[in-house]
Amino acid sequence: MTTPLLEARNLHRTGDGETPLLTDVSLRVDPGQRWAIRGSSGAGKTVLMRALALLDPIDAGEIHFHGKPVANTDTPRYRSRVVYLQQRPTLLEGTVEENLQLPFQLRAHDEHQYDRDRIIELLSHVGRDESFLTRQREHLSGGEAQIVAVLRAIQLNPQLLLLDEPTAALDADSVHAVESLVTDWLAEDNTRATVWVTHDDAQTQRMSDHILHLAGGRVVKKP
Repeated sequence: MTTPLLEARNLHRTGDGETPLLTDVSLRVDPGQRWAIRGSSGAGKTVLMRALALLDPIDAGEIHFHGKPVANTDTPRYRSRVVYLQQRPTLLEGTVEENLQLPFQLRAHDEHQYDRDRIIELLSHVGRDESFLTRQREHLSGGEAQIVAVLRAIQLNPQLLLLDEPTAALDADSVHAVESLVTDWLAEDNTRATVWVTHDDAQTQRMSDHILHLAGGRVVKKP
């Protein structure tokens, strides 16, 4: 039997005033799978994603990685293998290349090093050349900033990408570029996986083969 890459077991989380944000939510992601998380605004999608990324605490339940519970001492290592991408990427002042080099200053990524040639090759897949690396952060469009965020993540060779509406409000060309980068990354290694929050039916069809529906912080059957 295949060991799950990531498994969330009966996650619970409450907000201010004991409002339930997640109630008994479970999700199993096997190597090679592409999950979509669907639900209306306030359904708990981002709450779940941030919990999976160990960015926010849970009140009950467990998160397992490669069949083992994730303990607090494993958090830095876990975050180097399970990378969370949000809708509005956070880039620092400076050039695109400086932003791409930044993660390698962290101890969690000291086993990797910045590979400029690989970045240039990936950029060519989305219609950008080497000159893109010299662009200043403030001169990037929203779509270009998200391309940088995706590149910054996949260059670290994670095993799982958690994508929280990364293409919301982007133009069609930028959506295609982000999807292409993720698709190419998945194709490099069939043990990698994605969990993608999206409101777009067409994107769900393109980028997922499994769907988890949430409503009111609970898993529900497909409507």
